[in-house]
Parts: sequence; structure tokens; C-alpha cells
Amino acid sequence: MERTRDRWAQWLLERRHGGDEEQLERLLPDLDEFRERVIANAAIEPGDVLLDVGTGDGLIAFAALEHVGPQGRVVFSDISTDLLEECERVAEELGVLDRCEFVEASADALPFDDELVDVVTTRSVLIYLMDKEPAVREFHRVLRPGGRLSIFEPINSFGREENLRRYYGLDVTPVQDLAEKIMTRWRAPAEHPLTNFDERDLLRWVRDAGFKQTRMDYRAEQRIERLTMNADTFLNSSGNPLDPTPKEEMVEILEPEEQVEFEAFVRKTIASQPVVQRWLAGVFLRAVK
Repeated sequence: MERTRDRWAQWLLERRHGGDEEQLERLLPDLDEFRERVIANAAIEPGDVLLDVGTGDGLIAFAALEHVGPQGRVVFSDISTDLLEECERVAEELGVLDRCEFVEASADALPFDDELVDVVTTRSVLIYLMDKEPAVREFHRVLRPGGRLSIFEPINSFGREENLRRYYGLDVTPVQDLAEKIMTRWRAPAEHPLTNFDERDLLRWVRDAGFKQTRMDYRAEQRIERLTMNADTFLNSSGNPLDPTPKEEMVEILEPEEQVEFEAFVRKTIASQPVVQRWLAGVFLRAVK
């Protein structure tokens, strides 16, 4: 009997793109940008020891191997045993296992000695911690003097109210009452790990942790684009590991007859390849100890 993956692995390997490989291909340009900019800001040198916190499927860590060279080492760290096992499998296939280490750990409790590594990288990791500042202090603690921190974090507090006016960017005015029933759950107070911080908090935490040099590149945009995914992909994909899919939301919140009505409208809307509107923001941050 096949073992069920944990929610982090389920999301990265399937729910992120609804099991639709074509949708995953459409996500790759953004993933490429995250990887390239985090790597560039890390200023990795041959022989470095790099710790990738919340490594996921190894997007950053595997790219870092090319930069640390044959004398360097990359530590893949994550709370997901399943994802670490997947990364180890890929590393073995690539023939780089001897330069990799795999450690199960939370970002706010790293099981490493002080001043152990030259570089710490993360991508969309702090956003899943309710209390984020301890993780930033941990990043500082494990870095050697002169070590570099390079992270990317989405800032979901930006445009939060604007995003809640549409259902995942869709105009569902004819069934707005049903959409409101679903979206009410996201109108809770801002004390939620996905939305309880902004770019100013990041700067303050990095400063207070003891980093001496910090540079932050902040980008915010209103994105208007045509939806290209099909209805099944839309209904069965999730924006992050903490969120249900649209289909799961409907089943949980709506009455059976409401589910039928709302899903039918969503499917009809998506079939027309509608224009969707989203408000997005994110931060690339580099700091030196």
C-alpha cells in the first residue's frame, strides 16, 4: 500500500498545479526567476557550505551545487521527510549525493552549531510560520562572520482586500452571494501566517537579528491576464500548502445545491478564458552578517 505524502509534499508535487503538467510548465518562468535571483543575491563562492532552509523540492539547493563546486557542500533542510527523501533520490540520480546533506528541521529551530555555514537561502518559508522572527535569528546564528542570507518572500498583506473582491481573480458577480460564503473565511483578522507581516517587518527582523548589511528589492503589481488553465486544474489546485483547493472549499462551506450552482458557474466562466485580476507583491532580500 502506497504511503500518503505529507501536505508539504502533496502540494509541491501535485496540488500546486492540480496534477496538470501543462500548468506546471506555465509556472516554471516564475520559479526560474526565484531561483536565479536568490542564487545571485547569495554571492556563493567555490567551497562554500550552503544551508537551504525549507528546501522543498530542491529548487534553490540543486542550483547552488553548481556554484559551491566540488569542494563545497549543500545542506537540504525541511520539515517534510517526504520532500527530503525526494531530494535525496534526485541527488543520487544526478551523482551529487556526496556533496549533499539532508536534515529534517523547522526554520525556527535549526539543529546546527553556531557559525557553521557560509550561506543561508530560503524561498517562501517564513510565510508559513506564525512567529517569524525566531527563524531570522536562527539564520544569523548559524552563519559565519561575513556569511550571506538570501531570501524571497511573498507579501500577501499587499492587495489583500482587493483580492477578496474577486474569487481567485474571477468575476463571479451573478453568484457573488455564494462566493462571499466561501471567501468569508479569508476575511478573518490579519493574524494568519500568510498575511501577518510585510516588507517593513522583514527589514526590522533582519536588523534586530544582528545583520550589518541589508538590501531589499520589493516588487508590487496588479496583474491582469487571461486565465489559460482548464476548470479541472483550477478546481483542484491550491495556492499554498495551508489552503484547500477551490473544490474542497465548495464541499466544506456550501450546501449541496449551492455547490452544484457555484461550480457550474465557475466552469462556464473558465471555459470562456476570462481575464483575471490579482494584486501581488514579493521581496528579494540579501543580508550580510
